[in-house]
Amino acid sequence: MSTKTYIPRLATKYKNEVAPALVKKFAYKSVMQAPKLEKICINRGVNGAVTDKKLVDVAVDELTTITGQKAVVTNSKKDISNFKLRKSMPIGARVTLRGEKMYEFLDRLIAVALPRVRDFKGINEKSFDGRGNYTMGVTEQIIFPEIDIDKVNKITGMDITFVTTADTDEEAYELLKELGMPFKNAKK
Repeated sequence: MSTKTYIPRLATKYKNEVAPALVKKFAYKSVMQAPKLEKICINRGVNGAVTDKKLVDVAVDELTTITGQKAVVTNSKKDISNFKLRKSMPIGARVTLRGEKMYEFLDRLIAVALPRVRDFKGINEKSFDGRGNYTMGVTEQIIFPEIDIDKVNKITGMDITFVTTADTDEEAYELLKELGMPFKNAKK
């Protein structure tokens, strides 16, 4: 009896198509030099978490449902009197995806969630940080099919950061474009 291990579709695509294409484009000496996706960090601040503690639990549950991995609560780092915020109060949720779950989430994001955004014309290609990482904002959590719209009492957004091993923004842009990220206008 053979045990076949599951390999996500985008992981196979990276190995067979994306890495060789990047080696050719940037003239690397080896496939190992090609930049790869290291992790995807999803972060969600909860508006009104100071007054209602249940909102943070809802955010954690929704992020866990969307990503398939347990989300953790983020706490405030300092006191801010204008927001009635004390140090170590729960104010959001976050999850970091690596490996199989990272590729699965990226596949669902590209193929299912982003096309469900109203008036979607592509994502902005100017959100690179200068070190090869890309951050995008999602305004509604209901674009993910895992979320039941009837059970949502407040529509909120989240930030999704793609951390790559690329040294430059150009390399990271090519990596994400080859993986299938729908950028607005192709650069160069």
